[in-house]
Amino acid sequence: MKFKNVKNLKKLFEIIDSCYGRVDLVSQDIVLNLKSNLAKYFAFSQLVSDGIVEEMELRAYDSEDIAKLTKFMMEGNE
Repeated sequence: MKFKNVKNLKKLFEIIDSCYGRVDLVSQDIVLNLKSNLAKYFAFSQLVSDGIVEEMELRAYDSEDIAKLTKFMMEGNE
């Protein structure tokens, strides 16, 4: 699923930490498992521009995790 204009990365990472299964950040040349803290720091440094992530693609495999991430984008991205 594509995420656009993510303003609250701290909350997004908290949600990812609460996910049951794997959550991947997918780009053209790399797939990062965001359950890893090292991968989170790498992703943060690569994606953030002026405190906002303009666009990223996340892949979750558990249906409850997908629901959590969707809810974040619909309601809690401030």
